Amino acid sequence: MRSVAIGIFDGVHQGHQEILGEAAKHGEVTVLTFDPHPTSIFAPERTPSMLMSLEDRISFLKDHGAKDVVVLPFTREFSSLTPDQFIEEILLDQLHAAHVTVGANFTFGHKAAGNADYLKNSGKSFGVSAVDLAENRGSAISSSRIRTLIVDGDIERANELLTRRFYLRGPVVHGEKRGRTIGYPTANIGLAESATIPADGVYAGWLEVGGDRWPAAISIGTNPTFPGVRGRQVEAYALDQTDLDLYDQEAKVEFGWRLRDTLKFDGLDPLLIQMKADCERARELTSK
Repeated sequence: MRSVAIGIFDGVHQGHQEILGEAAKHGEVTVLTFDPHPTSIFAPERTPSMLMSLEDRISFLKDHGAKDVVVLPFTREFSSLTPDQFIEEILLDQLHAAHVTVGANFTFGHKAAGNADYLKNSGKSFGVSAVDLAENRGSAISSSRIRTLIVDGDIERANELLTRRFYLRGPVVHGEKRGRTIGYPTANIGLAESATIPADGVYAGWLEVGGDRWPAAISIGTNPTFPGVRGRQVEAYALDQTDLDLYDQEAKVEFGWRLRDTLKFDGLDPLLIQMKADCERARELTSK
């Protein structure tokens, strides 16, 4: 029996995992998800950043019990389907759903005219489960709440809601190479425009490249100590590794703890003192 779970599932956080768990009670799980984010069609200027790539979303959904993941392109044409057309053409004709599981706030069809009650009252052959939104510390767990926590730098709270450490992926690109000259060579990570980037500051976590994984001190920001025009950068220093050649390889930067805000120092010496302290703290945290 095919049990279909529907949603964007960006981040595959704790609430999403509960939807997948409910779906698994009713048969082999197929996840129906969408790309790009619907907001990019209706209000492009309000399109949210993403917590993970589509490829990673599919992988995590399978890790949490989905046998199959169906990705429907979210287009204006698709958004014009009525709720009844969505049920007939997608859930029945395409997916042959015997059971459908959604979050309690799920809407679908033209102008979001359909919801969980609409599915339940449709009179079709499938069963329906509507899962109440999971809560953490009195507030609903959602992808938007997690994005806000990350952008605000509250990485430990975001990790709690994700049930894992938040990470960024991207190629190691050439930067200013200043870190190499002062004994802290960093991997400068190139990121997709849609990536959710934590607040400027210094973090403790891990750098993973090509199957190798090292504890790391991670810096996000513009490095205000040194003059010049420079955009925000995400840089990771693999602790005690000084001879790595990582350029053009894909890197994964995992965030465990926020250490401090970005500061402007009066010269190189106080910066080096602080960097040493940051690395010692990162080493201590990642060794636990």
